[in-house]
Amino acid sequence: MSSSSSSSSKKEAIFIGSLIILWYSSNIGVLLLNKLLLSNYGFGFPIFLTMCHMTACAVLSYISIVFLKIVPLQRIKSRSQFLKIATLSLVFCGSVVGGNISLRYLPVSFNQAVGATTPFFTALFAYLMTFKREAWITYTCLVPVVGGVVIASGGEPSFHLYGFIMCISATAARAFKSVLQGILLSSEGEKLNSMNLMLYMSPIAVAALVPAALIMEPTVVDVFISLGMEHRFMWLLLLINSAMAYSANLSNFLVTKHTSALTLQVLGNAKGAVAVVISILLFRNPVTIMGIGGYTITVLGVVAYGEAKRRFK
Repeated sequence: MSSSSSSSSKKEAIFIGSLIILWYSSNIGVLLLNKLLLSNYGFGFPIFLTMCHMTACAVLSYISIVFLKIVPLQRIKSRSQFLKIATLSLVFCGSVVGGNISLRYLPVSFNQAVGATTPFFTALFAYLMTFKREAWITYTCLVPVVGGVVIASGGEPSFHLYGFIMCISATAARAFKSVLQGILLSSEGEKLNSMNLMLYMSPIAVAALVPAALIMEPTVVDVFISLGMEHRFMWLLLLINSAMAYSANLSNFLVTKHTSALTLQVLGNAKGAVAVVISILLFRNPVTIMGIGGYTITVLGVVAYGEAKRRFK
């Protein structure tokens, strides 16, 4: 009896370990490939790149839910619910496009430092939109989160103002979307799990991004074909990159389901640091002691904020 329970717990540990490896490789992989395509390959079309991601998410979400039945299909029950999902989709779109634009101008390490301020914007929007207040110590923990980025900005050799503005905007939009989701889909009848939400948001995002890419990036098709002919692996990289965008969402859901939201938060804190180290080794962008110090302060602030929020609910 004990040997069978030991065997099942070992299998569960291996399964959860595999999920965490998938989560890390997907989240860091899509970030690094975005940078590689947008900067190193000269494929400077962040709207088109986001459209590819959303197309992959739409197709793979449908296969995962309808055919593989990873989660039960949740149907949209009203026009009101559809409009709420459409609103979330457009905000989500804006955050992803903004993040991809920032990667054209900023190194991954600095992009991650700015992205770590998400809790600050989440707390701000939660207070402004829902009047939800946290304990004073929780807000105190946000001071190093913002202060660290200010220090990192001053010590960033590759600082680019437009890239920084887009990165901050993308971070704020991501936080806004999470707060908005809590408000719009708050009733029990309208709540969707993250997999079903992605199933419905992705096609709406594609419908918005196709005309946006054609109008704002009119040369994208010609450049896409010519770069593909010049770099034989570029199309394959774009395909892998798009699949990874979906894999990141799928692994987010599975890690939360089989562990906890707290585990995901801890993994997220560590992910930023791992992504920074890998990106510096891969892209060899210059870093300074001041920049590293600022990012470290931000990450420690995020960890303290998460702990304070858990303790002072």
